[in-house]
Amino acid sequence: MAAKDHPNNAPGVPMVYPPAFERLQIKYMNPVVKRIARFMPGVATIRHRGRKSNRIYETPVTPFRKGNTLAIVLGHGKTDWVKNVLAAGGAEVVFGSRTVHITNPRIVPAGGDAEGLPFPARLQSRKMGVFVADVD
Repeated sequence: MAAKDHPNNAPGVPMVYPPAFERLQIKYMNPVVKRIARFMPGVATIRHRGRKSNRIYETPVTPFRKGNTLAIVLGHGKTDWVKNVLAAGGAEVVFGSRTVHITNPRIVPAGGDAEGLPFPARLQSRKMGVFVADVD
């Protein structure tokens, strides 16, 4: 299946990475990264609740923070964790030993107005959607 036909490929939030890479990352890379994320600079874990299962999930992400704004670039498109956090209206993000609560989640579409976001997120927002939330 091509990235353009994948269910994660939503309007304004294109799936940039090929589906084969996504499967590899979910099956092999994420379980390893989850275990060592708190020791890796630039990596955090987002704790969110499933929309249907109500189960708690943890997903490793690469967040960028500027003041009280947290931005995560969505190279894999509109994935389940994004849908879960949008539906719940918030989540927890674990940076090492520190946990922050995020609220007011929203998506800035690819090529949209990324003004006020951290520089790395603004740079990548030309081609990818960006998940943005406020830090409490």
